[in-house]
Amino acid sequence: MSDKPKPKKSSVRHTRAIQRDRTKRQNTQAPDETVELRLEELVHPATLNQVAHFHDLGLRQRTLNLPVMMAFVLSLIWRQLGSVTEAVRTLNREGLLWVNERKVSQQAIEQRFSSLPALLFERVFQEVLPLMAQRWQARTRPLPPALRWASEHFTAVLALDGSTLDALLRHSGLLRDGEGPVLAGRIAGLLDLITRLPRQLWYEEDPKAHDQRFWEQALASLERGMLLIFDLGFLNFTRFDQLSDAGVFFLTRKEERVVARPQQVLRLTATLRDEIVQVGSKKDSQCAHALRLIAWQHQGKWYRYLTNVLDPQVLPAEYVVALYWQRWRIEDCFNVIKRLLGLAYFWTGSINGIQIQVWATWILYAVLVDLTDAVAEALNKPFHALSMEMVYRGLYHYTVARQRGKADDPVAYLAADAQGLGIIKRERKNRAAITDLLYLTIPGSPLMNVARRYSLGPQLGRRLRCWSPPVRGLRRAVGAVQGHQSSPNSLPPCR
Repeated sequence: MSDKPKPKKSSVRHTRAIQRDRTKRQNTQAPDETVELRLEELVHPATLNQVAHFHDLGLRQRTLNLPVMMAFVLSLIWRQLGSVTEAVRTLNREGLLWVNERKVSQQAIEQRFSSLPALLFERVFQEVLPLMAQRWQARTRPLPPALRWASEHFTAVLALDGSTLDALLRHSGLLRDGEGPVLAGRIAGLLDLITRLPRQLWYEEDPKAHDQRFWEQALASLERGMLLIFDLGFLNFTRFDQLSDAGVFFLTRKEERVVARPQQVLRLTATLRDEIVQVGSKKDSQCAHALRLIAWQHQGKWYRYLTNVLDPQVLPAEYVVALYWQRWRIEDCFNVIKRLLGLAYFWTGSINGIQIQVWATWILYAVLVDLTDAVAEALNKPFHALSMEMVYRGLYHYTVARQRGKADDPVAYLAADAQGLGIIKRERKNRAAITDLLYLTIPGSPLMNVARRYSLGPQLGRRLRCWSPPVRGLRRAVGAVQGHQSSPNSLPPCR
């Protein structure tokens, strides 16, 4: 038997399957005018603001100028047209968004993908983000307990992560010399976990670029008082010290091989260990600043986290675990970008064309977040309770309803039938998330409300603040509480 490791499975087959699905997809009807007006209201002014920069770059005024190309690319993504060829036919016969019908050739479009600077699309994206943040601030909707608490104690809660783009099916320019499958590059970004909007995004041509390569850009984007959450790919003791020196708080997982020497135990129970540690095996490679190690046992498995917030009064251990689990929101973000909005399928093989598609997709992601947040406000539900995918797909049903004279506002329509359209996520049965149990230990949690509701007495209520019963869900927790009502001292002691 050969000792050579098995090669990783190629993603080309998956990418070709996506291509076949896209190219054979039938055209859908144009979005309703109210949806198009929403896109135009949010994106078109920012596009026009870049026209002066367009001329500063020495670019001539052409038929396929920046506003036309922005409308073309956004429509190609939003309407999920099967190919550039089909989008050209649509532009020639119907027009797209704020652009009236006009005769252009596919060759001209493909050349424009290579020649129109992607920087213009990036500048539009950077101008749209503050507008989206202002619209989010103007709305009110519930927040998950951990994020609501964090928003009151940190200036921002951000997640940092990267994702590799899929393989290209066509190569042009310098990419022609690549052997075998050529990946489209790598993206990384800072996502605001409260607003779900990206703060900063970066594109790297090298698909094998490690997450560590994005540290410099990330550090330049952070401000004092922020909380940064990231995974093991960004493990770097030097960067940890730089964050601490800059007054930026961070939270990450502990890698198993990392040596942590205990200095002070802050809290110790059967399922939780909270202590101050010195990280690193040697003096010349260890962190200059002490860190805090929190270990939590859930369903027989220990989860370990590191943070530079040393005071448990500033960041309680329960919130450490609950907040780290919110890091998964950036993974959801990449999933929406690549699978729902189609960044797993590229129409061009040039680096410039790839970047144009990347920035245009992120612009539409911000628009979709804004629409989903408006529906969440109408339903008075937290953002995470809604499916962005079903909000997007529900726009088709709104278009049909408006044509029949049954609707005139997309937000009101989607909120009125949110259950039937699948916008409200279904609760999974027999699912006991670690954060569900953690919230029972947080003051003011549902379990404390149960104690007050059933008049369990102040002594038992105080005891429940530091005791989390190993049960699934609040209903069984109520039974556990009632079982100890006659004898509060039978509860496990607080440590």
